Amino acid sequence: MRADAERTARAILEAAERVLSADPSATMEEIATAAGVARTTVHRRFATRDALIVAMTGWATRQFHEAVVSGRSDTTPPAVALYQVTANVLRVKIEWGFAMNALRTDDPEVAHVHTDVLDRCDRLFQRARDAGLLRPDVDLDWTRRVYYALIHEAAREDRGEDADVLATRVVDTLLRGFGAPDGAAAR
Repeated sequence: MRADAERTARAILEAAERVLSADPSATMEEIATAAGVARTTVHRRFATRDALIVAMTGWATRQFHEAVVSGRSDTTPPAVALYQVTANVLRVKIEWGFAMNALRTDDPEVAHVHTDVLDRCDRLFQRARDAGLLRPDVDLDWTRRVYYALIHEAAREDRGEDADVLATRVVDTLLRGFGAPDGAAAR
């Protein structure tokens, strides 16, 4: 019975993500229809629309954290870890875009996850600098902020591209930028 209830809740959350991504003003009834359940089932699990959105953001937050952790950024070679974490995070941000954009920064779970992700990212960038992937004089805080912005833009600009393709673009832009090779000036 418990596994069935979990599947139903997940189906509702996934349907809510799809429906609310397409129409942020969608009703609980529209979400129920998309999930293939009765409206009363949605209301039994999530008393209000806000409760449903809070549950969605909680689910997305946990998926985001797992995406970062599963990249094994502390043990995998830095170049591999950077790519894997990027691809994993992009998958979550693309699949759970509405929920990720609805995150409340005052939520303790969100704050805890973001603190852990920040620490993991800082350690990964330090390892990348130590391995020579980043210049020795690079400002790691600035680099992390640019990296976050690249991921955000890649996920926001969903043109149906695969997360692996987007991850390659993000990592390549981060590590190589748009400048000419070896700093050669355009002639």
